[in-house]
Amino acid sequence: MLKELLYKQQTYTNKFFSNFDCQPLERLIDILLLSKGVLFCTGVGKSGLIAKKIALTLVSTGTRAFYICPTDAVHGDLGMLGPDDVFLFFSKSGASEELMHLAPAVRNKGATLVAIVCTPDSSLSKICHLTITLPFESELCPFDLAPTMSTAFQLLFGDLLTIALMKQKKFSLEQYALNHPSGRIGKRITLRVRDIMLTGNRVPLCQPHERIEQILVELSNKRCGCILIVDENNYLLGIFTDGDLRRQLARLGSQILTTCISDIMTQSPQVIGADAGAWEAMQRMENDPNKRVMMLPVVNEERQLLGLLHLHDLVQSGL
Repeated sequence: MLKELLYKQQTYTNKFFSNFDCQPLERLIDILLLSKGVLFCTGVGKSGLIAKKIALTLVSTGTRAFYICPTDAVHGDLGMLGPDDVFLFFSKSGASEELMHLAPAVRNKGATLVAIVCTPDSSLSKICHLTITLPFESELCPFDLAPTMSTAFQLLFGDLLTIALMKQKKFSLEQYALNHPSGRIGKRITLRVRDIMLTGNRVPLCQPHERIEQILVELSNKRCGCILIVDENNYLLGIFTDGDLRRQLARLGSQILTTCISDIMTQSPQVIGADAGAWEAMQRMENDPNKRVMMLPVVNEERQLLGLLHLHDLVQSGL
């Protein structure tokens, strides 16, 4: 049964993608790009829920949009509507009584009316300035009643409209971040390496001439899993990790205690800048093709050490 339903879903969806006419949507995008007003979305029942979701996604991506309930609209909420606005009607049949009652009132306000329907030559289409017909064969429901494929196609249309407008407006990641300051999305966009990195006395440091026996206390007490080797001007020369210590101990035995750190450190380690995105740093550390990187020295353009970024701290930040 499930395989049969999946096949039907795929068939209906393929028909949507194969037969969708982009020209009316391109006209709508042109209208919206030239519009000085607001984009309103409405619908009845499940189509209303989809209209609300589309409006919210549009708002978060740089388009001024509102969802308006068709019943509330004809009971005073049309007062917010002006002649520069665009009004999207989402309806499978294009014949919902509430929308048919609302459309003439919207037209009287001078706004541009757009019908997004699944039924060609619908009653709603005849009232609107522009109609976008979504290719539709049948609902997945065995009675062809419960909104399933029709609402899925409305949602696909809304996503297509939203992202097309984002691209046309050149909506930037920085603008997106301003609209999403909280939660995981906000953190991934706004949080910088400088906000998480260890600085000052929390960073384990040593000079290149020091012996292993001299740096063991610093390596152990700072609990960072590494020690950074810098010169007198705080330029980063190398890194020595807990893993390096175990490997060199197996190779050199007790001789390691008198070995100079500069002889066994990793020279020119991977580094990152303080202004880099924390999410970018986390992806880089986890997806290194050679091995998972647990810590990254943070340096400026002259390679002077600013701090240390640890993968554990990135995870703890909620990214």
